Amino acid sequence: MEKIHAIIEELGLESNLKLNEIPAIDLYMDQVIQLFESKFADSKRNEDEKVLTKTMINNYAKGKLIFPIKNKKYSKEHLILMSLIYQLKGSLSINDIQVTLDGINKRIIKEDIELDSFYTSYLSLSKKNVADFNEDIDERVKDVMDEVTKMEDRHSPYLEQVLMISSLVHMSNLYRKVAEKLVDEIVIEKDEKRHR
Repeated sequence: MEKIHAIIEELGLESNLKLNEIPAIDLYMDQVIQLFESKFADSKRNEDEKVLTKTMINNYAKGKLIFPIKNKKYSKEHLILMSLIYQLKGSLSINDIQVTLDGINKRIIKEDIELDSFYTSYLSLSKKNVADFNEDIDERVKDVMDEVTKMEDRHSPYLEQVLMISSLVHMSNLYRKVAEKLVDEIVIEKDEKRHR
């Protein structure tokens, strides 16, 4: 498990599109893709993986994950939403993301949201999450090592690695399940408002 910290260093966990990195002018699709590819390059699993493609953006528009564009250009608000979508799609379905962001999209259209403030809060939480994760990963490694010492085949780096993978995936699933339940709550609240 010595190499886990090296792996974490390579992941670009703190990569986020910051407000001051979003151009003041609206961007064409190719410019949006280029911005995201350069910003999130470290977070890709391999060189062939794409952060954002024309198809993805078109699917976001068709699925109403982002509000309609004007003149084939994407605004600062679109880029903020796409940054959120990039993070959310690692754990949530496209439908769950649409439900989650629907209220924000509607408020953007009504000009009833201070999106910069919301996004700044999101970035602040993300930074804290990375710090918490770095502390927690040490605890996970310790827990795995404690379990390995109890095994008969305690000198197997492979089994140690499988335990670590299983533990991390389990933690991820726990967080994802809570997030999905919170999405379901948004749906329930919408249905209740509709039937009043």
